[in-house]
Amino acid sequence: MFSFQDDALLVDDREDLIAVLRMRFGSIPGEMIENIYGIDDMNSLQRLILSAANAANWDVFLEDFNEGRDSFRLLGEDFNPLRDRMKGRDGLDGKTQK
Repeated sequence: MFSFQDDALLVDDREDLIAVLRMRFGSIPGEMIENIYGIDDMNSLQRLILSAANAANWDVFLEDFNEGRDSFRLLGEDFNPLRDRMKGRDGLDGKTQK
């Protein structure tokens, strides 16, 4: 691939990440947007898109974001986007525990 194609893909991935974050968590700080635009690794951006889509809440995403390039697994209930909504639920029928 040519460099300008890589640059265009990086911009697209950055914009996708920002869009997913806004859909999941509302407005995001300008500093976070600056940090996202500082990422030049396509693999990291794609992993962060998955993280943003699956993180249980903003704090879980921030923790993963701050892990850097060494983070590569999205495991456990922290990456269940419904985790916080399902707390106190007893089963799939949605009834709360007594």
